[in-house]
Amino acid sequence: MARATMPPDALSRPDPAPLLERTRAQWGGQGELWVFAYGSLIWRPEFEAVERRDALVHGWHRALRLRSRINRGTPERPGLVFALLSGGSCRGVVYRMDERRAQEELDRLWAREMPMAVYDPRWLPCRTPQGVVRALAFTLSRRSDVCTPHLGDEELLQILRCAHGRYGSTLDYLVETAIALRAHGMRDREIERLMRLVEREGLIARR
Repeated sequence: MARATMPPDALSRPDPAPLLERTRAQWGGQGELWVFAYGSLIWRPEFEAVERRDALVHGWHRALRLRSRINRGTPERPGLVFALLSGGSCRGVVYRMDERRAQEELDRLWAREMPMAVYDPRWLPCRTPQGVVRALAFTLSRRSDVCTPHLGDEELLQILRCAHGRYGSTLDYLVETAIALRAHGMRDREIERLMRLVEREGLIARR
C-alpha cells in the first residue's frame, strides 16, 4: 500500500501506536477477538475471520459524516465515509479472529483503520443471534476535526457526484455498503434514502 501524504491537521492528533497498545491491553492479548463492522469492513474486511455473525449495537449509529481526503476524496475535494457516532443503534456484522492469528490480524486491522488516530476505538457489546459478544469498534467523536456537520442533500449530492480518492468514489462506497447490508437482510433507513436520492438524480441505475 502506498504511503499517503499526511494532512496538516494530522499533526495535532494522538499517536495511534499507544492507542493500539491500550486496545490490546483491554482485550487481554489472548482469547476471542471480535470486530464490529458497519461499513467497508463488511464487504472488504482484508483480514481472516473464522466466524461471522449479524449483530446489533445500541447507543451508536452509522452516519456518512467522516471526511475522507485520501481514500474516497482529495484534500481539494474531500469525500465522505461512514463513521459510528453516538446515539441510536446500528446493525452490522461481527467477525471472530482465529485465536492463533489474532495478534497479527489486529496489527493488520490497525494499519488499515488507524494509520492516523482518527477513530476512538471502543469495546462495545454486540447482540447476535447466538448471544452478546464484546467487539472492537471504530467510533468517531462528534468533536473530531474530520467529523462533518449534518449536510443537506444538495451538499451530499455534490460530494457524491465529484469526490474520488485512492480507493474510488464516495458514491461507489455508498453503493457497496448498501449492497452488503441488503445481502445480510439489513436495511439502513438513511442509506436507503440516499440510494433513492442518487437513483433519482441519475447517478446510478435503479437497483
